[in-house]
Amino acid sequence: MLRPYTHTMSCRGGIGAIFKRFKPHLLMVFTQFAYIFLYFFTEASFKHGMNPHVYVTYRHFVAGVFMFPFAYFLEKKMRPKLTMALFLEISVLSFLGVSLSLNMYFVSLRYTSPMFVTSMINTIASLTFLFSVLLRLERLDRSTRGMAKIVGTLVSLAGVTVMTLYKGPVLRNLGDALIHVQGSTTIHESWIKGPILTVAFCVSCALWYIMQAITLKKYPAQLSLTTWMSLVGGAQSAVFTACMVHKPKAWTVGFNIDLWNILYCGVVVSGLVFYIQLWCNKEKGPVFVTLFNPLGTMFVALLAYFVLGEKLHAGRQPFVS
Repeated sequence: MLRPYTHTMSCRGGIGAIFKRFKPHLLMVFTQFAYIFLYFFTEASFKHGMNPHVYVTYRHFVAGVFMFPFAYFLEKKMRPKLTMALFLEISVLSFLGVSLSLNMYFVSLRYTSPMFVTSMINTIASLTFLFSVLLRLERLDRSTRGMAKIVGTLVSLAGVTVMTLYKGPVLRNLGDALIHVQGSTTIHESWIKGPILTVAFCVSCALWYIMQAITLKKYPAQLSLTTWMSLVGGAQSAVFTACMVHKPKAWTVGFNIDLWNILYCGVVVSGLVFYIQLWCNKEKGPVFVTLFNPLGTMFVALLAYFVLGEKLHAGRQPFVS
């Protein structure tokens, strides 16, 4: 009589064990889906006239305010004491991952094509792996796992090279776009400033992921670290934006797509997604987190093609903000 019950319990235990094993993988796939909606919101908001640097500032202040109560109450007993040295380390972490990288990303879009920037983003995983090896956070050996990492890095670089240099034929749209986004963006192409800023952005992101792993060993409270990064990064971005944007009107946000863009990207991306990435970084390391970036690029390319009706070339794709 106990056999069916025992069998059911063993099945549940097996499913639970599988979920626990692949939980980081599933969470990282979720983050890439979150970036899909980020693409559509930012695409519409920027064409509506939202200043990208103001957007970065507001987005992270929203994230910090949203995450603060969760960090304060849920990690009250486990949160380490914040020393001056640790605060300075978090400030550098915020600078690399928020104020420097994101603002540099949007500046690079002024001087080169979005397709080039998006293609280069996929090198972040390779750069993270390279820096991790140099800093001895990752070990190279002749095991199957070690060889897979090396081969994966080479394949990733080869894929980025093809997507950047090769512009294949336009894929024919299957029908009319489901969503029409009005407006346009101006690009002042400079094949010196553009690539330099793009490469600097990728290096900054790679160092950011690596520094996360280092900081998490001293400050393992992921919710609190997400909150600090958002607030400090938002403050740093505000200083940069104040120097770049001199029109007070640019700081005004109405009850329109600009507001929804800031709220979604602040709460979901800079809040929830950053927290998930920190958790996965602690569990699996920085290289694991960056390996899922090409998946988001593929999702965005397909949806931009089918939903927005954007032209899709074999070898290139739309940009991810």
